[in-house]
Amino acid sequence: MPELPDIVVYLEALERRIAGSTLRAVHLQSMFVLRSVDPPISTLVGRRVVGLRRLGKRIAIGFENDLHLVIHLMIAGRLQWKDRNGGPPARNILATFEFESGSLILTEAGSKKRASVHVAGGDHDLQQFDHKALEILESSPEEFARVLRSENHTLKRSLTDPRLFSGIGNAYSDEILHRALLSPLTLTSKLSDHDAAKLFEACFTVLSEWTGRLRKLSGEAFPSKVTSFHPEMAVHGRFGKPCPDCGSPVQRIVYAENECNYCATCQTGGRLLADRAMSRLLKEDWPRSIDEMERHFDERRPGRSYR
Repeated sequence: MPELPDIVVYLEALERRIAGSTLRAVHLQSMFVLRSVDPPISTLVGRRVVGLRRLGKRIAIGFENDLHLVIHLMIAGRLQWKDRNGGPPARNILATFEFESGSLILTEAGSKKRASVHVAGGDHDLQQFDHKALEILESSPEEFARVLRSENHTLKRSLTDPRLFSGIGNAYSDEILHRALLSPLTLTSKLSDHDAAKLFEACFTVLSEWTGRLRKLSGEAFPSKVTSFHPEMAVHGRFGKPCPDCGSPVQRIVYAENECNYCATCQTGGRLLADRAMSRLLKEDWPRSIDEMERHFDERRPGRSYR
């Protein structure tokens, strides 16, 4: 799912292309993508874009007469831009928005159509999409700690809660927790002041660094390869690969359609966190530490090391 760094770079690319432009036409290729009825999406046609903003992981495009187009990409939704002079046709199109300089295309891979478009009339309607979550890059360590401790959850859950923190999802929460050297399952109520400050610094640094990286990667072009998996990431999407800091294999916890990636050596003192599926299957055979896991593999594969 595109997160804060991705959405920021999308917005910057859109600002350069559609700010001040008039929407000429809207084409909905999927009947399910539009999730609102009033005001109708046709009221946007002929209106000029007067502003763009991020609402968590959503993109809000403001038009004249206090109208807003709100786009939520969810997991597999992506934006593409096609100039007037053409280009290769997009695939898996949900909606196309034609502007004077080109077309903004909303696509979504896969069979589960979760990406959505809403039309909001006025700031009051727009507020339903704004969770008023903390913008970490605009906050202080004290504000961050207060919000973090406002509910007692694991660090992983708290960081990805859109009611608490804005724009952080599965990928960057993994990277943040690895940078902070903290276990994803540590409860916020048990976090020391020192570790809370360390987590804030990790949030600020990781989000800033990756926004800069993605901005540099796209340059003046429209972002075309938005993904949650980058080879430069430390742990996210790198299960079984060496941690860049200590060389231990990256671990993961799989739950529902998500997974949490972490380094046991750097983040949990060598302790393996129980995977709901595998730990239940293996029961007493489930290794409890990196050393135990490596012995487990060495015993079954003589002469070979897990690393």
